Amino acid sequence: MAWILLLIAAIFEVGWPLGFKLSEVCPERFWTYIGMAVVSMTLSGVFLYFAQKTIPVSTAYIVWTGIGAIGTFIIGICFFGDSASLLRMAFALMILVGIVGLELTGK
Repeated sequence: MAWILLLIAAIFEVGWPLGFKLSEVCPERFWTYIGMAVVSMTLSGVFLYFAQKTIPVSTAYIVWTGIGAIGTFIIGICFFGDSASLLRMAFALMILVGIVGLELTGK
C-alpha cells in the first residue's frame, strides 16, 4: 500500500510544474493553474508523508523526486516542445536506472 501512496505522490509531484507552465502558456487562466499547482504540491506532500511511514525516507524521497522529474521531462517533450535529443534521453534514462538501482540494492 505504501508504494501505491508513493506512486500517487509522485504523480502529484508532476502536477505542480505543469500548473506553473500552464499558467505561463495561458495567462487568462493564471490563477486556475496556480491553484492546480498548489493543490498538487499539497497532495504530493501528504501522500509522501504517508508513504514514508513504511518506506525508508531516503528511498521514498529519491523515488518521489525521480518519478516527478522523469514525468515532467516526458510532459515537456510531448506537450511543450522541449528538446528530445538523444543525449537528453540518455541522461533521463540514467535517472530512471538510478531509481531502480537504489531500490534493488537497498534491501
